Amino acid sequence: MIRLTITLSALLMLTAVSAQDRAAIVPGEEGATRAIRNGIAIPGPAPDRIRGEGPFEQLLITNVMLISGEGAPPRGPVTIVVKGDRVAAIESSTPALSGARIIDGTGMYALPGFIDAHTHIGNSGQGLTGAITPPEYVFKLWLAHGITTVREVGSGMGLDWTVAHRERSIAGEITAPRLVVHAMFPGGSVTSAEGAEAWVREVQRRGADGVKLRGATRAATEAIYATARELGMGTSNHHDQTSVYSTNVLDSARMGLDSMEHWYGLPESLFTDRTIQDYPVDYNYSDEQWRFGQAGRLWQQAAAPGSPKWNAVRDELIELDFTLVPTFTIYEANRDVMRARDAEWHELYTLPALQEFFMPDPRLHGSYHFDWTTADEVAWREAFRIWMDFVNDFKNNGGRVVTGSDAGFIFKLFGFAYIRELELLQEAGFHPLEVIQAATLNGAELIGMEDEIGSIVPGKKADIILLDENPVRNFKVLYGTGHMYLDREAGELKRIGGVSYTIKDGIVFDAKQLLADVEAMVRAAKDL
Repeated sequence: MIRLTITLSALLMLTAVSAQDRAAIVPGEEGATRAIRNGIAIPGPAPDRIRGEGPFEQLLITNVMLISGEGAPPRGPVTIVVKGDRVAAIESSTPALSGARIIDGTGMYALPGFIDAHTHIGNSGQGLTGAITPPEYVFKLWLAHGITTVREVGSGMGLDWTVAHRERSIAGEITAPRLVVHAMFPGGSVTSAEGAEAWVREVQRRGADGVKLRGATRAATEAIYATARELGMGTSNHHDQTSVYSTNVLDSARMGLDSMEHWYGLPESLFTDRTIQDYPVDYNYSDEQWRFGQAGRLWQQAAAPGSPKWNAVRDELIELDFTLVPTFTIYEANRDVMRARDAEWHELYTLPALQEFFMPDPRLHGSYHFDWTTADEVAWREAFRIWMDFVNDFKNNGGRVVTGSDAGFIFKLFGFAYIRELELLQEAGFHPLEVIQAATLNGAELIGMEDEIGSIVPGKKADIILLDENPVRNFKVLYGTGHMYLDREAGELKRIGGVSYTIKDGIVFDAKQLLADVEAMVRAAKDL
């Protein structure tokens, strides 16, 4: 009992919300623009919504090509009938509805709103450089790229703060995607099964939809999964190297974990001639260049593609209805740091303080390219090849893969990073329609909302992306910066694409206006 009392005391300290934090999450309270948590500034609430129209009593999207999200090829033209926040019908001709709001979809493509299954609205570590991103900035970048639902894995700005934004988004009070909120397990601060169970029940009481682990004792891990399952909460786990020797991905899947984040713990499940990664003798996990440099050499130590061990792990994970959230995009800088650092959207859309956060700094998580070598990049390219082989093989044998970006770190910008993840899934071997399914219906299944979102069918929520180009042909047309295209007949080089409208819960947002808002925010920050 003494141990449990101490553990719960630590738990209460970790989950308490200070008076300053509570002030910061009260929408509209005068002067409540920032709060302090552990000496770090966090942003105040997103402002009340002034963008977007609707929902409408009746909305018609006429003469549009439909990509349903369920794996079917594009078809059309069709008319999508929306009533309130729901898709009411999909018609082959335009019905006569008096007083309906009409969007002429001629030449346009409609696809379901995207689901980013691994996101962070912000991270308190960014405060060390003054780079804490305002939620308005993050939300608008997501919506501008067609992302209508996000799974916030960790609630780095505070659980109460994040839950408050979830509720305001549900009510349509802010310009934001739908938020699915996971609370971050405090790791070493709670080590017993009893303490872990108490923590899950506490964050569920405070509004968490799920929980995320990143390092925990075996006893705590088992208790978290069991308690979350009992309460109907989601579970996610980044199996980091501090505890993967006791619980790898296959162990977690057997205990009932919903999804693995990134790829940590999966190669360890595939070891055949070792039980611990072959670390250099002077390795230091706390030095992030060491950590990520060696991470790029881990897949090469796992069982070979197609081997009995590879196939056995793959098949058992599929049998357990497990989900992979690979987030290829967040590690792309490791195989080509200059490409990620110099991406064309940084100039107009990356806040200067966020750009500073991305640069090498040993104090900051993810800012670790201090002396990144050609050898490091070559190792990561090989790691990507094997990692992509597993993800594609998993999908081909019936496994669920979903799309997540983990943006806000390692040169990856919200929204833009998500579209890059679509491209990387195609590189892994997915057909474009399989990519879209991973980005929509599969994500909805992971969060238990497949009856509400994830595809454009009558009865589901009106979460719809509209754009002037065919994304099945080229995912680059989804970037806010568009795609550079040579019109050979006119002899003109021009930009095409970019999402035109993002519809969430029947509310129609002008995606290009949202991008213009972000550009103005960046310009103002640079003028300070």
